[in-house]
Amino acid sequence: MKITDIHIRDPFVLTENGKYYLYGTRGANFGQLTGGFDVYVSSDLEEWSEPVACFESDKYGMNRYVNWAPEVHKYQGKYYLFATFTKENGLRGTFALIADSPEGPFCPHSDGALTPVEWECLDGTLYVDRQGKPYLVFCHEHTQIINGTICYVPLSDDLKHAIDEPKLIFAATDPYYVQKDSDPERHYVTDGPFMFRTKNGALLMLWSTFPNGQYAECVARSDNGEIDGHFEHLEPIITDDGGHGMIFSAGGSLMLTFHSPNECSKERPVFRRLTDEGDHLAVSE
Repeated sequence: MKITDIHIRDPFVLTENGKYYLYGTRGANFGQLTGGFDVYVSSDLEEWSEPVACFESDKYGMNRYVNWAPEVHKYQGKYYLFATFTKENGLRGTFALIADSPEGPFCPHSDGALTPVEWECLDGTLYVDRQGKPYLVFCHEHTQIINGTICYVPLSDDLKHAIDEPKLIFAATDPYYVQKDSDPERHYVTDGPFMFRTKNGALLMLWSTFPNGQYAECVARSDNGEIDGHFEHLEPIITDDGGHGMIFSAGGSLMLTFHSPNECSKERPVFRRLTDEGDHLAVSE
């Protein structure tokens, strides 16, 4: 099947064993009560396999409501899937799953949600620093705090639980390009963080929001090259209704994938070539 035939949100590509493994939120019903996640496999980014179920959330009592934003990282010889589920208390949080293969089957790994119990959170992503220390970077949702934030929390080496309190990275209203108004009830979104280190060692974060009412792929850069730095907001790289992106390598090229348009039933994965400029990224036409 072609990429235009794949109906998912929040695409994530793992490159492994000469193949590309594509994961995402099942597009039906905005990823609600969908029963888990699929993986699509390709050797060329052109032709893709039919979807193979890699996690069945019903089997583990985790299909309470949302099944969102799966991403798979290889860590210490295993494959870990981080995704957002509805917790028993009705709030959302990021959990870690584990498998021996990129194709699964994945099963629960973390001791419940890695994000705070009483927080409404989503879109957790794994970041491992230059000393090998793992962190979860995630969004504290605007649905609970109005002005959404992106935070990080250090994880245990086995990725089973958080080992400290979360720390703020930035809020949705911090970027210079976000239009703010005086309405105290207006919500500001943070969405889809993903960490990337450039060839010159700069630490960048991809993330998404709605700068002018249009879904966009944004970039921020740490001033000390690590997760605890101050993040400067750079120019968004996708501004035409696309976002929740990530970066992967393909045949010597750097690739960005994101979903577009941001409209239920119409969203599809999109691929764009990127250029690593050392301290920022440029999207190739």
